[in-house]
Amino acid sequence: MRILVTNDDGIHAEGLRALERIAARLSEDVWTVAPELEQSGASRALTLSAPLRVRQLTERRFAVFGTPSDCVMLAFQDLIEGAKPDLVLSGVNRGQNLGEDVTVSGTVAGALQGMTLGVPAIALSQSLKVFHDSERALYHTAETYAPGIIRKLLECGWPQDVIINVNFPDLEPEAVQAVEVTSQGFRETPDAHAERRTDLRGRDYYWMGFRGRQDDSPEGTDLYAVRHGRISVTPLHIDLTHRPTMHALKGVLGGPPPKA
Repeated sequence: MRILVTNDDGIHAEGLRALERIAARLSEDVWTVAPELEQSGASRALTLSAPLRVRQLTERRFAVFGTPSDCVMLAFQDLIEGAKPDLVLSGVNRGQNLGEDVTVSGTVAGALQGMTLGVPAIALSQSLKVFHDSERALYHTAETYAPGIIRKLLECGWPQDVIINVNFPDLEPEAVQAVEVTSQGFRETPDAHAERRTDLRGRDYYWMGFRGRQDDSPEGTDLYAVRHGRISVTPLHIDLTHRPTMHALKGVLGGPPPKA
């Protein structure tokens, strides 16, 4: 099995090294193509108005001055010699990717890009209690359980238009309660916010951050599972169509277009 490893935290990220070790337990044919700089929150962005420069670090390890989606696209198109990958692994992200966060996550986007190129893809994230530089991510928890979970997933398979989003709780391996297959949750109160500050010249600017509030998502969601010490496994797909509204609108807007 040929595995492509990518992430959004950058080529020097500790979580990327953890994912490379996870991949090495599954295959000897592992390639890494990751952003040169951190791309957290990049979602599915592609670099369209600047050149994409690539730095080769070793025979199968590359850094790209671009986004996670750029990395996966270049890996498939040019950087990986011979057959295309059989599996794309994205992560291990420093911090959880749960609820509505999956729509902005560069980690999830790396997996989605693999999916659009016809390859099974899994996003992996290691949760943090607080998103702060002083907080230590327990990557060894992800390393303990990810290989077994990935093997199980590959055995049963999943549809071609679906990726798997795996989140590990912020616990030591022996404290993890269980693995739970979940749905995507939604926070009633958004966690991200912009703080207004003033620089030394008296000019206002904003710094994006996270409040770290406790959410109240119901049981069965990814947010609930991780909060209760479980590994969350969520199948995601890219179809954002809201079917009930679509059917309701057909009765209003079906037929000839209305005139002003």
